[in-house]
Amino acid sequence: MTAAERLRDAFLAAGVAALLALPLIGFETVDTGGPLGIKTRFDYIAYAAVAVFLGRLGMRIAFDWNRNRREQDSQAGSDRKELLSDLGRKADKWLMPVLIGFALILPMLPFASRTVVDLATVVLIYVMLGWGLNIVVGLAGLLDLGYVAFYAVGAYTYALLSMHFGFGFWAALPLAGLFAATFGVILGFPVLRLRGDYLAIVTLGFGEIIRVILLNWQPVTGGPAGISGIQRPSFFGFPFSNDPPDGTTSFHQLFGLEFASIHRIIFLYYVILALALITNIFTMRIRKLPVGRAWEALREDEIACTALGINPTNTKLTAFAIGAMFGGFAGSFFATRQGFISPESFSFIESAVILAIVVLGGMGSQAGIVLAAAFLTLLPEVAREFALFRMLAFGAAMVLIMVWRPQGLLAHREPTIRLNAAAGKGTS
Repeated sequence: MTAAERLRDAFLAAGVAALLALPLIGFETVDTGGPLGIKTRFDYIAYAAVAVFLGRLGMRIAFDWNRNRREQDSQAGSDRKELLSDLGRKADKWLMPVLIGFALILPMLPFASRTVVDLATVVLIYVMLGWGLNIVVGLAGLLDLGYVAFYAVGAYTYALLSMHFGFGFWAALPLAGLFAATFGVILGFPVLRLRGDYLAIVTLGFGEIIRVILLNWQPVTGGPAGISGIQRPSFFGFPFSNDPPDGTTSFHQLFGLEFASIHRIIFLYYVILALALITNIFTMRIRKLPVGRAWEALREDEIACTALGINPTNTKLTAFAIGAMFGGFAGSFFATRQGFISPESFSFIESAVILAIVVLGGMGSQAGIVLAAAFLTLLPEVAREFALFRMLAFGAAMVLIMVWRPQGLLAHREPTIRLNAAAGKGTS
């Protein structure tokens, strides 16, 4: 593409952006003491058009540069891809222990305030959800846009069991995972013959069905009002309370500490850390078992997978069920941490964020998902002071990263075990 074509393309994109921005940010209603007045913000439109022009021009230059480089040296591109895949393997092997060690000592660091620990807990929730969805998307190659449905099933399972049957968190946790896995199988049966875009549409519809049920089944789910007063977790029967019921010893009394509300925050942090580590260990182990290798074979080529005698029906169902199970565990923890849940917490945007974590981190890479979860969770908090432009900065950052690293931060989609050990360098 010539320089003139790049400029024309950038001018066209800037014009479209200005037209779209005109009704969205070009006018603002103001209180004048009587009827509402309208204030124009055409300078914002100009800033947006300039930003889009420069961004589009930069993207075209980068795209053309990458295309020319690939055409000039395809072998170097192949070597670079192998290098990135090797980097992903090494990151899963060496970076993960560093991240786990940092996570273990985080609450004891000098800067670990209540806010920091609380944000770290949110990051770990998304890390666990990302690792659970990675089984379906990264290992089995099944595009799931309704993963938040299993998250919701786990949350509402714990909330209902706690409120109506008196179940504690630890007693309800396996049941939440079991119910979510059951819904995963229910989703898996109708989509056994689907793949690609059609599979994504069906899973998206399943997620919306669950959300609509939660909204309308008011006698059970509370409808739009949700469920409040959900039982908070205790330290194996010792509540985090300054005024425990008669005959009950609280956590701080058990250890002879002065009461502090941060004790419960730190306990919740270590609970989700333990659940996330269990998810990681399980995923790393199962991908080396026959079912894990069947997932990878299904991801690479379903027809060849069937020709080898692997049952694609059972393979897909196990991927959906196990991935959904970990989503249910995360949902159960979310419910006990919040003490309140509603259908608004399980919208499609949550599924999109979880899928973005898997893709951005590099499908198949456990360490990459940790980095992507931290980035996508903390960036909106860091950009909160930008108010109106917070999500614009969030989207721009994602676009830049995907232009820079379209395969993900730490791509690792190599099969766990190859038939030709000499060519594939053995197991990874």
